[in-house]
Amino acid sequence: MAKFVCDACGWEYDEALGSPENGIAPGTKFEDLPEDFECPLCGVGKDMFSEA
Repeated sequence: MAKFVCDACGWEYDEALGSPENGIAPGTKFEDLPEDFECPLCGVGKDMFSEA
């Protein structure tokens, strides 16, 4: 499982943990997030994330 970091604000998405507070179950791969996924802190899209 990988981690991805928002290039704009530094929020981290950990595939192993998911983001339950944002409706994303643990184990959800970054590539499987909806295309309209936005960073919960700053609102940028998936294209603004880099693998950590």
